[in-house]
Amino acid sequence: MSEPLRTAPDRPARPASDVSAGVGLSGLAGLLVWLLLCRNWGVIAGALALPGPHAPLAGPYAALAALVASGGPMVLWSILVDKVHRRTSTGIDWSAPRPLREVVDISITKLAGLWATWALIAFLYCLGRWYWRGNYLFAMDVLGFSAPLLFLGAIPYVLWLDRVLVDPRDGAWHFGAMLIGRETYDRDQVWHHLRAWAVKGFFIAFMLSIVTLGFMEEVRADFWHGAGDPASIGYVTIDFMFMVDVQIAMVGYLLTIKPLDAHIRTANPLLAGWVAALICYPPFIQMGSGGVLDYHPNTADWSVWLAGHTALMWLWAALLVVLTALYAWATVAFGIRFSNLTYRGVLTNGPYAWTRHPAYLAKNTFWWLQTLPFLATSHSPVDAVRNTVTLALVSGVYYWRARTEEAHLLAADAKYRAYHAWMADHGPITARLVRTGRWLARRRSQTA
Repeated sequence: MSEPLRTAPDRPARPASDVSAGVGLSGLAGLLVWLLLCRNWGVIAGALALPGPHAPLAGPYAALAALVASGGPMVLWSILVDKVHRRTSTGIDWSAPRPLREVVDISITKLAGLWATWALIAFLYCLGRWYWRGNYLFAMDVLGFSAPLLFLGAIPYVLWLDRVLVDPRDGAWHFGAMLIGRETYDRDQVWHHLRAWAVKGFFIAFMLSIVTLGFMEEVRADFWHGAGDPASIGYVTIDFMFMVDVQIAMVGYLLTIKPLDAHIRTANPLLAGWVAALICYPPFIQMGSGGVLDYHPNTADWSVWLAGHTALMWLWAALLVVLTALYAWATVAFGIRFSNLTYRGVLTNGPYAWTRHPAYLAKNTFWWLQTLPFLATSHSPVDAVRNTVTLALVSGVYYWRARTEEAHLLAADAKYRAYHAWMADHGPITARLVRTGRWLARRRSQTA
């Protein structure tokens, strides 16, 4: 865990982050090394006289291997440097493992809960037609192949972990106890367990459907094509940043385990939080083509509107690249703890030392600068107003998401409450927004 940062004698310390910067940076380094290896595999294989095709590794399984390339260094950094497995927040006491005979009954009940949960998720996948077409087909193939390994691998993992857990009767155990009906269970624990796995089931399938695409594109990308064109440079750099975001985020969804102190403490219990989040992702997405919040009809990209203004094009491309880099940095800073709708520890460093929601702020600013919704290719003022208002509503959805996430975290942890208060007074961006809001509130009260 990183030490609290003191920037001035009279300024209170920023609460320490549960995730060190080294975790995400090590994962980013591993990802970049693997990307370079894949891009240059033809040359490497030829030089070493290796069998097989002497061509870049641009297939979907090379993209899946990138998860190991980025996740492996993050796990090693977390254990060897940050020693997260020693934290009390893991709920583990390594010093006094129980005999297997003392936990086997607990483990059997827990396995029943886990297996029933995974069977339920598989059933819901079968019901959802969208999981069986398009990019989701690859996700279903990967999950179908992984399912037997997950079911069987859970046996030694649960038996091993239950021996060292301070309280092995977690949410999975309570769900299993409810199903078996032999022991008293806690309904709140059951709901916590189901919410946590609902997050994982929904987002792992979605992330698997897109994680390979971005990496494969970056293996094939020609970074030098159009080197003098600001639009070309901007597009290829932005695509790279989005690939980094998706790869690191996918690792975060996969590694929600207690020995890494990356488990889900709580999943958002607020219905508003789930609604605000899910309408941003398929199949519920409202911002896509034809959706209620689709702000794209009769718009054009920034490069179309700014064509012929070379200096302005370079400036605009730079702004979009910086915003995308901030967005990717916000994900990288989470390391192995990225996830929507969950609390997995408090992150206070990196861009989260500037504002509580750097990803949302960067993403929404990017959309405004990329789309320029107030300019319509139809030259219709109605289209311009409609698209501008609609994009404003999209930004409003992300403000709603931020507020529901804060409500969840403020209720979940005193440390987040301390971070929230520190940012309100000292965050370079957040504090200014808070002061502006307070000034406007005073103005309204004075004129009322």
